This record gives sequence, structure tokens and C-alpha cells, in this order.
Amino acid sequence: MRKTVFFLLSSMIIFYSCNQDKAMDAESENPFFSDYNTPFNVPDFDRIDLEHYLPALKKGIEDQTIEIDFISSNTEAPTYSNTIEALEYSGSLLDKVLYVFNNMQSANTNTELQNIAKEAAPLLTAHEDNISLNALLFERVKEVYELREELSLGSEETMLLEKTYKAFVRNGANLSDSDKAKLRKTNEKLALLGLEFGDNLLAEDNDWILIIDKEEDLAGLPDMVINGAAEAADASGHPGKWVITMHKPSWIPFMQYSENRTLREKVYTAWMNRGNNDNDKDNKDIIVEIVKLRNEKANLMGFNTWADYILDNNMAKTPEAVYDLLNPLWEKTNTVAQLELKDMQAMINTEGNDFKLESWDWWYYAEKVRKEKYDLDDETLRPYFELNAVRDGLFYVINQLYGITFEERNDLPKPHPDAIAYEVKESDGQHIGILYMDFHPRNSKSGGAWMDAYRKQYRLKDEFVNPVITTVFNFSKPTGDKPALLTFDEASTMFHELGHALHGLLSDCTYESISGTAVPIDFVELPSQIMENWAGEPQVLRVYARHYETGEVIPDELIEKLDQSSKFNQGFSMTERISASLLDMAWHDTKMDSEVDPIQFEANQMDKIGLIDEIIPRYRSTYYAHIFNGDMYSAGYYSYLWAEVLDADAFNAFKETGDIFDKTKASDFRKYILAKGGTDEPMKLYHKFRGKDPEIEAFLLRSGLE
Repeated sequence: MRKTVFFLLSSMIIFYSCNQDKAMDAESENPFFSDYNTPFNVPDFDRIDLEHYLPALKKGIEDQTIEIDFISSNTEAPTYSNTIEALEYSGSLLDKVLYVFNNMQSANTNTELQNIAKEAAPLLTAHEDNISLNALLFERVKEVYELREELSLGSEETMLLEKTYKAFVRNGANLSDSDKAKLRKTNEKLALLGLEFGDNLLAEDNDWILIIDKEEDLAGLPDMVINGAAEAADASGHPGKWVITMHKPSWIPFMQYSENRTLREKVYTAWMNRGNNDNDKDNKDIIVEIVKLRNEKANLMGFNTWADYILDNNMAKTPEAVYDLLNPLWEKTNTVAQLELKDMQAMINTEGNDFKLESWDWWYYAEKVRKEKYDLDDETLRPYFELNAVRDGLFYVINQLYGITFEERNDLPKPHPDAIAYEVKESDGQHIGILYMDFHPRNSKSGGAWMDAYRKQYRLKDEFVNPVITTVFNFSKPTGDKPALLTFDEASTMFHELGHALHGLLSDCTYESISGTAVPIDFVELPSQIMENWAGEPQVLRVYARHYETGEVIPDELIEKLDQSSKFNQGFSMTERISASLLDMAWHDTKMDSEVDPIQFEANQMDKIGLIDEIIPRYRSTYYAHIFNGDMYSAGYYSYLWAEVLDADAFNAFKETGDIFDKTKASDFRKYILAKGGTDEPMKLYHKFRGKDPEIEAFLLRSGLE
């Protein structure tokens, strides 16, 4: 038998060698298979092509499979080092590829990349299941976990061990073989459905436009909006006309300023019906299938609902705790929103109109009421919030707090030509990491704003691996001869996302899986939301809010108006957010056993809580990407409000010192929150920073609900 094999191999050796050479050539040409050989070893975006992803993903899966097999079949007794740490450090190639691949899917996708994602999703899901459902591997993890009291582990090692063990249990390690098979099928279906939901939404965002061919239909629109609409028309093949799109910098100011009520209704209806047009991009059936599969998965894991399953791993722990936060806020907020509605209806009546305010009127009349009450609107403020000035002001704030600096680097490969690269340094010049900032909308980019990593911070054999972080936005573009001028909300968004970025950049952890933003979802928004507080502080505004033409510092009069109006329309804003949080909970804190019409389900839930007709949830179900394009925020959208209680209380810690740049408080926040990642329980970390439990009063006062 062995001879036969030998002769077969001999006869094939030339053929094999030839193909092996080709395979080696292909590997040598794939940028993922070697060090990037770039400054700071950032991804070599200039060399990475579509053809590289799938081979690299497959090779990454193969490599980690070999590593996992070695760990699980090890004949030595399981130890923290040969099991927990070995598992933690496995899959380095796969991680390297996924960091780039996932970010490109969000910020620079195309049909080819979407097709690769659909082909890769089942492979990746199966691979994850092969690890989490590996009985031999789990037995070794479990044995180390049961000996944890005897191992004299440090706090970070203890947290990694506990999270590793819990992750196996939460991912089905204790299930029977038949239930493991069910789980595998469920996970694969969920992965593909989430991709499909996101692809549909991106297509809906990009496909819809409003073409305006009559100049009178531009009445009320600021020059910046008109110029942007003209440029969008040229870009979409409609020269000499104006185009409004579903990108926020286009449709939001249109809703705020357009005097044409018919067109406002048309734009708003298109926006609120994304994914609900009964076409090939419709998301209704996908939602129903996702919710059912999530419940099935939760039940397999021994939980009553998906919300129970998800929240068990968060700070909130139970649906009841979420409702205890949301319901009292809802009662206060709904009352405020109804008072705001009366103000706007009174203005409509005063103008001699006889129509009832509808949801597509709210943005327009809110802006008019704000102008009347405070002599202030977004267009008055925009000239003082030029994008680069806002960015420089943000860097100033971060420098004042933590002493770190940002140096633009033009020698680094970029994920997209629009992106800007910065080297982030300590005050003594020591390298911290790389930050990319990508500011403007494009058809290849998902909506919204976010932070992510191309490489997380960790230590490998005592070597500190520095992070590579990206922040992505959809801010108003320069138009005509004007630079990119932001609204104050957009400026606050930049501060917000850089808060997330600091969480990744200033991480000081040993293990990648618990470094940086690897914390419960209802804690991850604390570092981002606290940064928004500095954006509106008078002494900060005087630093960065300067008129783009004259260089004039924003007048104290405008600062005062901005402060006075900060609580304006908060009933609307909070109602949007709380209703979206309650809608998320409604989808996931239910059995959902029978067929359901998502639109009717949503309507029933909003009727149940008493949402007024003039307001819709910030995210309606068919475009609720936070909870259906993946599951990161499923049963977790409440976390923004949960974290607002934390951030308002935390910012008060600075204000109580009399110095919003208090170095001791900043040092404590960096030491106990930003640097620690997920190495300890969130509330313990908060206590170390604040010295006490967070109190809700600061949040209520700031939001105008007290």
C-alpha cells in the first residue's frame, strides 16, 4: 500500500511542483500573506485588490483551524497558557484580513465586494461555530475555568478566562449534538440575512433621488443646499437641474428649509419607506425571518427571548432594567413633545394655514419656531463650523485633556482617497497609533457615522502592538466656493466618534479580544458621548468656532443663543430615540411565534406607547440597520440613553472641579475608562473614576426633562 502511494506521488511530483509554484506565487502577491512593509505596518491599501480577499479569508480559516486542532488535541494538561492564551492568539491572519474586509464593506463597498461577502459569510460562520462547538476545546477551557481560584491570575487574565468560558457557553458549547446542528444552520441564515438587509438599505439610499427642474421649488433653501443639489444633479446626469438624495447632508436641510410642503412630504415619505417599497430591496420578510431565528437561538441557549439572551451579557442584565430606564423617560418626553407640537401648530395657524402639522412638517416648523424664539438656526451657525476648524478644535480639546497630538501623514496608504491619516502621539512624541478620518458621503459608503479598527491594540510576547483606528462620517461636502460647513449637530458627531477613537487609541491592554471598545454595548457609548459635552462649552467654542471668511470668533451672543436653544426640540429628539429603543425591545422581547406584518407590528407598538402621529421612531423597522444589519445593537439601542446617564454624570465630575480640562480627572478617565477596555466590570471601572454610582439628575437637567 505504501509503495502504491509512493509511485502515485512520484508520478505527480512534477505536476504538483508546478502548481505549488503557482500557489506560492499567488501567495507572495497577496498583501495579506506577509508584513505590509508600510509605515507603522498599516494595511497596504494601495496593493490590496478585490481578488485578494477570498483567498486570504480561506487561508486565515485554514491556519486557525490548524491552531485550534493543536490546542484541542494537546496531550498536556490544560493550562491558562496552553489553552486560554493559545486560543486568544490564534487566527492572526484571519483577523488581519477581516479588519480590512469588514471596514471596506461599510465605507467603500461595491457589487463585487458584496458578492464576496455573501460567499464568505457561510464559511466564516461555519468556522466560528467549529471553534465554539468544539467539544474537546471546550473541555480544556472548562477545566482551566474550574481551576481559576487556584491559578493566581491577574485581573486581566481572570477577565479573559471568564469571558472565554462564557463565550463558549453563550455560543452553544453545552448543547446536544442535534441542537448544535440547529444552531449552525441558524447562525448561517442570520449572517446572510443581515448582509442582505444592509445591501438592500444601501441600494435604497443610493437609488432614490428627487429631481427638481423648477427654480421656484427651491424656495426657502439656503445657497449651500441649492449648490449641493446642483452638483448632485451634475454628478447624476441631470445638468441644469437640482437633485435631493437620501444622504443626510441633502435631505435633512431640505426638510428644514424647503417651503414646498408637497416636496417635503415626497422626500420624507421616501426616507421613511426605505426597505418598505415591495420591490426586490424590500426588508419586511427579512426582518420577520431574523426575529424568528434570533428567538430560536435564544431558546436553544435557555433564554425566553432574544432580549433576555443579549441583555444577560450587558450592564442592564434584564429587559426589566431597560424598561425601568425608558418608561419614566418616555412619560416626561412625550409630554414635552406635545408642548412642542402646540407651538408649531400655533405658528401654522398664525400664518393663516388650515392644515394639521404632519411628520414631514416637523423639521420645517421646528426650525421656524427656533428662529422665532431664539433668533437662531443652523444656517446662522454653519459659517462658524468649518469642517477643518471643528477638527482642529477637537484635537485641541483632546490635547488639553490628555496631552496627545495629531500629525497629518501623507506617506501612509489610505483606505479611500477621501480619507486623511494622522499619527497620534503622546506629549513626549511617543507613538500611540494611527487615526484615519473619512468625512463625506459617497455611494459606496453606508449612512451614519462610526468608529472601527484596522488593528486593535494588544501585547504580543511583551511587545506593544499599536492600534490603527478609523472614523467615518457623512458630513456636508464643500459646495461652490464654500468649504464644508457643518451644523452644530455634525460638529458634535465629530466629537462623538473621536471619543470612540480615543477608546481604541488609548487602550492599554494585553489581550486584543478585551481591549479598546470590547466592552458591553451599554458602556461603549460613554467615551464617545462624554466628548460631545466639550463641543458646546463656551470656552471651547471660542477656540474653534470661527467664521470661515473673516476668522471672527463666534460672538458671545451666538454662544448664549446656542446654549439657550440647546434644550429646544428635545421632546422631539428624545421621543424619536426612546420610541426607537422601545421598538427594538418590542421586536426582541417577544416570542414572535406567528406570521407578522412588520409595518402593522410597528404601528401597534407605537400606538401602545402613545407615540403621537406627528413623530415616527428615529429608525423604522425596515431601515433599522443598528439592529437588523448584524446584531451589535439588537436589544441594545437603549444603550445610547443608558450611557447618556453615565456621560452626563461623568462630565459633572469635571465641572465640579471648576475646570473642564482638569488634568487629574482627565488622567483618571484615561486610566480607568479609556485604557482599561473590557478588562474589568464596567461599573467597577466607573466607580474607580467617579468614586460613586452615576446619578440621573445631570442627564435630566441637560436634556431639559427635569
